Amino acid sequence: MSLTLDIGATGMLAQQLNVDVISNNIANMTTTGYKRQRAEFQDLLYQTKVRPGAASSDQGTTIPAGIQQGLGVKAGSVYRINEQGALQQTGNKLDIANKGAGYFQITLPNGDTAYTRDGSFQLDQNGLMVTSEGYTLQPGITIPQDAVDVTINSTGQVLVKTQGTTTLSNVGQIQLATFPNNAGLDALGSNLFGETEASGTAVVGNPGDPGYGELEQGALEGSNVNIVQEITSLIQAQRAYEMNSKVIQTGDEMLTTITQMR
Repeated sequence: MSLTLDIGATGMLAQQLNVDVISNNIANMTTTGYKRQRAEFQDLLYQTKVRPGAASSDQGTTIPAGIQQGLGVKAGSVYRINEQGALQQTGNKLDIANKGAGYFQITLPNGDTAYTRDGSFQLDQNGLMVTSEGYTLQPGITIPQDAVDVTINSTGQVLVKTQGTTTLSNVGQIQLATFPNNAGLDALGSNLFGETEASGTAVVGNPGDPGYGELEQGALEGSNVNIVQEITSLIQAQRAYEMNSKVIQTGDEMLTTITQMR
């Protein structure tokens, strides 16, 4: 009977994690470039009381199913679903949306490279394109102070028009990085990710190349969270949590009945 309480407890813990993941999705439903997450669960090891296929007689008959008692559930993984988010027009010339695969490369203060789908860039005091936290876009692109117009085309070329000229000058090339396993990236916060052994090594290329998305200036990629789907999942998780708590309550009542027997 004690197994009932343990199994119910693992179920409640699993659904609590499920609610936490869903809550984070809902909280980030307006976060630029956010990719929704999903919790995946696995059953725990089984207690084998009668092994399937064991001999049941001297005549060679075997037990077809046996008796294996489950011990509950555990969290298997929490992974990101990397489907494209809807594009949101902003009109800001330094906002860039990636329509397809690939991450922008960002240089962190310690020199490491991070990766992001958040293309909301600004200029620092030197004219460098940086994130909202001042981290430099890699490779570094400097917009001249006398620039009167900036154009970023679909293949990542940054073209500027300076005062007194009629032609556009190329001041840099935006590049994207792809990974064999996007779900293996390490979430660093602030819309940034880090490379890991699970993600594989970054492969860098230009937007529009085979396997890389194209860029759209004056737009940002929104979160791919579907609020209706998340609310439905939240209700299902809540019901599952309640049912597991009911299992514990029922098991406790049965134990109470046994202890009161004379």
